[in-house]
Amino acid sequence: MAPTLKDVATLAGVSVKTVSNVVNGYDFVKPENRRRVEEALAATGYRPNMGARNLRRGRTGFIALVVPELSIPYFGELAGLVITAAHDRDWSVLIEQTQGTRERERATLASLGPHMIDGAIIGPEALEVDDFTELAPKVPLVMLGEHALDVPIDRVAIDNVLAARTAVAHLAGMGRRRIAAIGANPHRGTAALRLTGYREALAAAGLPSPPEYVSPALNYHRADGATAMAHLLSLPEPPDAVFCFNDMLAIGALRTAAERGFRVPDDIAIAGFDNTEESAYSLPSLTTIAPDKAAIARAAVDLIHRRSEPDAFEPTEVQTPFALQVRESTTGLV
Repeated sequence: MAPTLKDVATLAGVSVKTVSNVVNGYDFVKPENRRRVEEALAATGYRPNMGARNLRRGRTGFIALVVPELSIPYFGELAGLVITAAHDRDWSVLIEQTQGTRERERATLASLGPHMIDGAIIGPEALEVDDFTELAPKVPLVMLGEHALDVPIDRVAIDNVLAARTAVAHLAGMGRRRIAAIGANPHRGTAALRLTGYREALAAAGLPSPPEYVSPALNYHRADGATAMAHLLSLPEPPDAVFCFNDMLAIGALRTAAERGFRVPDDIAIAGFDNTEESAYSLPSLTTIAPDKAAIARAAVDLIHRRSEPDAFEPTEVQTPFALQVRESTTGLV
């Protein structure tokens, strides 16, 4: 038979209420009593009934994370960090991927409700304002990334325009004068922002922005980056630097450059965005924009936690930091 609170209380020589206060993390327990209870918990192997605890708190014990694709390393890494941050709040995480289509995003949004979860962190690609109005779930929502959607929802994002401008300014500062971009996509809100930052950096450096140097990407996979780079390298005057809108595009671009006999960064410098783990181990290693993914995860979970409390507050946008991680793809072997 599994040990009970009463078993722990008897072994520790305290009341059942004191054991309950320790198990639930309350502060008002004498240090000596807390020590005895913790030793008794370890000795008996007692495990709290999380379902019963959540029921008493009026919680399900779950939050949702909705992302376009877990196969894109950025989202996989972020998911792990969200799970860690949620665990600190006694939440488990349910994960759904939508492939970035409006149909899947609408279906997922419609399925969210207080009978299943206590809140949701969503990274939409195709949702529109009317979707939130029509399908608004009765749980706290936090939106990841910068979007043009004017909806009263908490948001966590980095400054994509400034981040892109920082990466391209770095390329210009290395003496590159024909700087291209890979990743333009009218259906991705962050793509438009990164394109804006790219163009602003070129203008600030007094460099041209030929339309043929902006290569679209339907998806943000390695193959898309490889295909786009092949097109750029076939131009009469190929670029001498490329800013890719995520690391997967950049990894694909690195591959094509090597296959075509271009040396990176001697002939062409390449920078990415996201600072996924793979970017540090590519050859050459990839210069990239590094969002603070742990801060994004913590901020999103904390906003859901705040929304679960009775005190109301206006929709909040939390802007998390980023840094430029300079590696071999722009500076050479180090």
